[in-house]
Amino acid sequence: MDKNFIVFETNRLDKFLASKIEASRNQIEQLIKKEYVKVDGKIVSKTGLKLKENQVIDVHFPEAEFNTTKDEEFIINSLENKEVEIIYEDEYILVINKPYNLTVHDAPSVKDATLVDWLKLKNISLSTISGEERHGIVHRLDKGTSGVMVVAKTNEAHVGLSKQLEEKSMGRYYLAIIDMPLKENTIIEKPIGRNPNNRLKMSIEENGRFAKSAFSKIALSDNEKFELIACKLFTGRTHQIRVHLSSINRHILGDNLYGFKGELNKINRFYLHAYYLYLTHPITNKQMSFKANLPEDINNFLNNNFQKENIDDKIDENYIISSFTFSI
Repeated sequence: MDKNFIVFETNRLDKFLASKIEASRNQIEQLIKKEYVKVDGKIVSKTGLKLKENQVIDVHFPEAEFNTTKDEEFIINSLENKEVEIIYEDEYILVINKPYNLTVHDAPSVKDATLVDWLKLKNISLSTISGEERHGIVHRLDKGTSGVMVVAKTNEAHVGLSKQLEEKSMGRYYLAIIDMPLKENTIIEKPIGRNPNNRLKMSIEENGRFAKSAFSKIALSDNEKFELIACKLFTGRTHQIRVHLSSINRHILGDNLYGFKGELNKINRFYLHAYYLYLTHPITNKQMSFKANLPEDINNFLNNNFQKENIDDKIDENYIISSFTFSI
């Protein structure tokens, strides 16, 4: 399928297409970078190209390339101990509680079934305008992070949710247990890039991408060594919470990659959970919010090391949201 447009006033190519096509910013960038866009008959690949009046823009929308589906029995066996809880579902969106140790997307290093494989089993498969097979993944969680995610079930919903993510009108609050209490509620603004000495890690890098996080004190453990904190992200960098905490010498329990050390080495994952999600329904425009219950291991640790009554009150979503008044 092809579409043609005429430029009536000067503009950037990506911004011009965004005003003409129902697509997310990333999808438009991919169309341009994959050379599916022509200006006055010439292929262009620069997203910020300056357009002039009366130029003709041709856009080609390729057929989606579908990836080979993994063996169904392998997927079922691989997901056997990784229950994906469905929190909410309608014909447009699916909200889930992702278990830890489940990768969202395939990669050459990934041997097990992924969340995308689980979505394939549910026949949730979207074709995007840039020609790649997508499965409604709007935002991600690290393999080791559990918690709430929204998945788009239609292309229209995918575009709507992607735009909310870009505009910061959709977001999540996280809970984490750290190895040393914060001195105070704090906001960290430090750029994050790939660690030059360890490709598995991210780190604070002067030439990295801007990153901003807010951290709120929620509850101290009985022995006052550990603290339950809430985290709110203003940007979405890889490992952002873990890197920013590490930069102030705080580490999530079990997060050996980012410097956690201690007698709790028997923990086989790090205690970080995406707890609360807010968004506007991309079709009905209804304001919605969802909570992903804490996984059993984090819940047990809190019950054994914190005052249970105190914790129950403080992990109320309204309490957590109100604790971030300092970050506004």
